[in-house]
Amino acid sequence: MSVKPAPASPLFAGPFALATLSAPPGPAFPALVTSEEQVVDLRLALGDERLTIRRLLTDWPSVLPRLRELADGGATVRGPLAQFRVHAPVEPRQVFQSGANYRRHVIDLHVAHRAPGDERPEEERRAEAAELMDRRAAQDLPYVFLGLPSAVTGPYDDVVLPQWAEKPDWELELAAVIGRPAHRVGVEEALEYVAGYTIANDLTDRAGVFRRDMPQIGTDWLRSKNAPGFTPLGPWIVPAESVTDPGDLRLVLKLNGETMQDESTKDMIFTVARMVSYASQSARLLPGDLVLTGSPAGNGMHWGRLLRDGDVMDGSITGLGAQRTRCVAEGVAS
Repeated sequence: MSVKPAPASPLFAGPFALATLSAPPGPAFPALVTSEEQVVDLRLALGDERLTIRRLLTDWPSVLPRLRELADGGATVRGPLAQFRVHAPVEPRQVFQSGANYRRHVIDLHVAHRAPGDERPEEERRAEAAELMDRRAAQDLPYVFLGLPSAVTGPYDDVVLPQWAEKPDWELELAAVIGRPAHRVGVEEALEYVAGYTIANDLTDRAGVFRRDMPQIGTDWLRSKNAPGFTPLGPWIVPAESVTDPGDLRLVLKLNGETMQDESTKDMIFTVARMVSYASQSARLLPGDLVLTGSPAGNGMHWGRLLRDGDVMDGSITGLGAQRTRCVAEGVAS
């Protein structure tokens, strides 16, 4: 089931965004969406029937000027956006996820995850977490791990909560979309490799993060974060040139209309540039890959309220639009 949010104006920053759309029963196609909410089929406009958004991003520096021309009226419009279904804007080959990157969020989680036998007052444990965050920032050590592309779903699609997920939680995040192969790039040049930005909700089963059978192993991100549909993405990719400052964007997540997360990317410990550079030191980032930059304070663990059947999440980020996803318990008909 697809549940779209109420129309917002404007839909996104800048003159255009990139999307993957379909007009059922037809196949999905790469699209340019104009600020007037008109759709250009990029297969026709660029003369490539096999074109996808990921394939488009492999030639991002040279294709960007052409996209500007198309957005300025240089292409035949296929129709208004309202006529089409919106899918995840890109199928990434790699998903780089960031943990513990918002100062207040990490402090809140540290307090919420009280170790057995730890009877210290909250103020003391909060101060301990703050000191840890200061140390991490000083040591310049982001925390990055891998997610699965198969967890990605559309921005308005239902999210199935697996029967085994005991504590499913939300994590609204800014996602950078890579536009050039990046390997061992410096912080100063890292943003040159970012084609644009989109919205991700990196769902996590809190009960599955730490292995109870082998606690010395540490975190189990495979089970806790990678169920099918656990990464709603989109609705579109807004070119980086239209995002004035990725370090000053407002993230808001509402659960059933009630605001749970409301924070600026100013609270990030490590910037987008630092995250991209850090990931590239170990791995080769490819066009279309995602670099998720962490989630701010206000997750379910903080509120003592986890996701359940029927919940509706509305997530938005300044200039990037909004997504709406409904939670459906596994085995429950939508």
